Order: sequence, then C-alpha cells, then structure tokens
Amino acid sequence: MPAPPGVQRILGLGLRVAAVLAFLPPLLTRLVIGQAFFFTGRGKLQNPEGVVSFFSSLGIPFPAANAAFISRLEYYGGMLLIAGLLTRLVALLLTSTMVVALMTADRADFLAALSNTGEKGLTDVVPVVYALFLLWLVIAGPGAVSLDALLKRWLLPQQSADAPAAQAA
Repeated sequence: MPAPPGVQRILGLGLRVAAVLAFLPPLLTRLVIGQAFFFTGRGKLQNPEGVVSFFSSLGIPFPAANAAFISRLEYYGGMLLIAGLLTRLVALLLTSTMVVALMTADRADFLAALSNTGEKGLTDVVPVVYALFLLWLVIAGPGAVSLDALLKRWLLPQQSADAPAAQAA
C-alpha cells in the first residue's frame, strides 16, 4: 500500500533538500579535521626536539626521521584536507598516524575504553574519532566543494549521453 500523497510530497521534499545539502558533511569534516592537523603539525614543527624526545619515549623507531615526517604530514596534510586536494591519499596517511597513536601514546586510554574499564569511552579517545572521520573521507571522498572535485571535472569531463552507445557499436 503506497503512502498517502501528502506523505510522499514531504518525503520527496526531504530527499531533495538532503541532496542539495550533500556537499556539507565532507566539506565540514575536511575543514575541522584539516584545521586540527594543521595546528598540531605546526606545533610539532615549532618544537622538533620535544617531538623527537616524545617519540623516543614511546619507543618509535627512528624518532628524528619519524618526527620530521609526521610533523610535515600533519602540517601540509591539514592544508591539503582543508583545500580538498589529494583528500583520499592524505586521509589514508593521517589514518595510519592515528593507528600508531593508538598503539603508542594513547594505548592505555584506548584499551581501557575498548574494554570499558576506564573513565573514557571510545569517543573520548581523540585518535579514534579522528581515524573514523579520516576513514570516512577515504571512502566517501572530498565532496563536491573541493579541489579534487574541480580537478576531476577538468581532467575527466563527463561523456555525452550517446557516447556509451557509440562505443558499444
């Protein structure tokens, strides 16, 4: 039994509004997460000795090289996320840094939250939340309001409707 016409109109309107606003979730996610990584990367670049010392205390191999790499990845990666350029690649690389953070610096909080034995829940462990948003960007992409989308439209223009028919013939 179909829904009454009034309900169908409301549902149709809701779907059209959602389609028009579909650009917002990836844009806002990129802006917020990108800004967070930009600022943490900038802080690490301003105090490289402290980062090397911290990485050494965590037992991260090659602490100086890793500190230099991670600082720049967070700083420039944050900028790239904000612009929506190379979004999937940058989000994937930053996700890997969140996995390392969960295995080292935030290990105790993560394990306690995972086993529900600590005061924090999983959403209180920042690398978990960041990793989830970053993984979503890897899968969903940067959205329509991004340099990635602009480059895609420029480099891969839409084929006309009869082009697939011409190729099939």
